[in-house]
Amino acid sequence: MGVAYGRFDQYRLIDTLRILPKVDRTSEEEPGSQEPALGIEEGGIHSAEALLLARYFMFSQVYCHHVRRIYDIHLKDFLKSWLPGGVFSTSIEELLRMTDSEVTQELSKAARDENHPGFDSARCIAKRVHFRLLYQRTREDLEKNRESGKAVFIAACKEFGESEVRHDTYIQKGSGLNFPVIARDGRIFSSLSRSETIEKVPVVAIDYVYISPVCRKRAETWREKNLTRIISSKEGVEE
Repeated sequence: MGVAYGRFDQYRLIDTLRILPKVDRTSEEEPGSQEPALGIEEGGIHSAEALLLARYFMFSQVYCHHVRRIYDIHLKDFLKSWLPGGVFSTSIEELLRMTDSEVTQELSKAARDENHPGFDSARCIAKRVHFRLLYQRTREDLEKNRESGKAVFIAACKEFGESEVRHDTYIQKGSGLNFPVIARDGRIFSSLSRSETIEKVPVVAIDYVYISPVCRKRAETWREKNLTRIISSKEGVEE
């Protein structure tokens, strides 16, 4: 991808991997669980830190980049409009017969045919006229309204129409930051108690609202005038 993220000493990490008893961070002084888990020798903790930081940066800067995410949304919209019933076949034979080339060919065809049901989504991808980022949640917004993205999305739909707005959220699950570490004296600890770096690796969470290029300038002006009011109104918050 041309980015410098994702580099770590994999050889050192692999050399220090061990199968160890699973440890609960809150009960390290108690007899450990006999359930096995993938752990690491204390000497490999820095390599593990580098791996987890690399993963965090790849997610936050690449996988969850707003432009990459909106192309996923356009592709999903296209597939829903093109596939029978809007879903892939559950037949293994039919599913295996469909290749990336077929999808790409149909997408290219749809982008040139205004009567194709997937024309709008295909055109966004093929012509690179994807929806643009209108709103990205900040920590300050979250403190005011935990559903700030949803509030902006609802308000933007009312102002510009549902077809002109998209909402995208993602929260990292199963971070895998808690794993056993065997010390040089043979004691086993939680990685969260042995490494401040691992303990503080943030959870990746995004909340984006996109707008059609046709409405972009009007929407940006509208956002500047109304964003504070929309977030403060807590519209979209679930009781």
